[in-house]
Amino acid sequence: MTGSTLFEPLRLPNGVVIPNRIAKAAMEENLADGDHAPGEALVRLYRRWAEGGAGLIITGNVMVDRHALTGPAGVVLESDLFLGRFGLWADACRSRGAQAWMQINHPGRQVLAALGQPARGPSAVAVDIPGLSKAFAPPRALSEHEIEALIERYARTAALAERAGFTGVEIHAAHGYLFSQFLSPLTNKRADAWGGSLENRTRILLRTIDAVRQRVAPTFCVAVKLNSADFQRGGFQAEDALRVVEMLNTLPVDLVELSGGSYESPAMQGQTRDGSRLAREAYFLEFAERIAAVARMPLMVTGGVRRRAVAERVVSGAVSMVGLATALAIEPTLPNQWKTGRDAEVAPIVVGWKNKALASLAVASVVKKQLGLLSQGKRTRPGTSPLVALIGNQLKSRRQAKNYRQWIGQA
Repeated sequence: MTGSTLFEPLRLPNGVVIPNRIAKAAMEENLADGDHAPGEALVRLYRRWAEGGAGLIITGNVMVDRHALTGPAGVVLESDLFLGRFGLWADACRSRGAQAWMQINHPGRQVLAALGQPARGPSAVAVDIPGLSKAFAPPRALSEHEIEALIERYARTAALAERAGFTGVEIHAAHGYLFSQFLSPLTNKRADAWGGSLENRTRILLRTIDAVRQRVAPTFCVAVKLNSADFQRGGFQAEDALRVVEMLNTLPVDLVELSGGSYESPAMQGQTRDGSRLAREAYFLEFAERIAAVARMPLMVTGGVRRRAVAERVVSGAVSMVGLATALAIEPTLPNQWKTGRDAEVAPIVVGWKNKALASLAVASVVKKQLGLLSQGKRTRPGTSPLVALIGNQLKSRRQAKNYRQWIGQA
């Protein structure tokens, strides 16, 4: 799996072939319909990405519990009630031959207070973002019974994804969400079998992979999104990621995607907790090359790639796939442009505000603006004012949160 080119197929451990090395990585769209299922907006958006030429399309967060969303207007898959709509979504993703994987997730403690639902995590450790901490519901620790029930939820959602026509799932264990919280000693203070040693902190992830595998076909792909580090002192470090990947080697995992950061340390947008920038494109590549030394499954790197030369460099060594997120939110046809020899690139979205948490929110708001435009069949406007985008997204989120509270009350 070395020395590959961007448009060379990749054969996964289970025999499935991804037609090229470019993945549309997950982004949170907040574009679910009134039933918190994929409606016309998401189908239209993903059809545009399929037409753009990515070999693998990974959805944004699909929640395993309607009471635990990463944000308003999130997609929830708990039952077969709206499975037909999920089928249309899968069809759109696969319409040009791409593999279509559903990212399945639970926010853990990262639940917005505006959603009106209790937050649960490995321990009662609140989200700490200066000036924004009150935006999150105070968490309580999960009981062992609740942990077992959550593992079953992931397995059920994966089985439903397969029935809908998706070709795989990606279990989200990065960016400070539930499994990432279990992995980090900063957020996992448990003294039982689910906390303490790294082996115990990894237990819920390993058990979930095993439960999912038991419910899906061998040709259904199971991937994991893992932090290479969370960029917080005393947290989950690169050495921990190495050991977790060694544990994943013992299970039928088809791919590991490496990213980094959390809400408290938004390295997803290229910054660390102390505000310093992760200066170059493919800023998780250095970690990935270390992890590749022990990994027995293909690795994918996501984070900041927006130029063909950088994408080619990512897959020229020990890394098998490159994930594009923001770049494809701005220009969904990049893979096809690169395939035809064009060196098209996307300018980075830079918000140089002093408050790094607000700057991170502004970047995310500009990206979500582009997703909304694409979902309406319109052209993107990456030059949108970050302040206007942030205010607009906050107002929209407030409306969506109100709609969610009404929906959950009726449900």
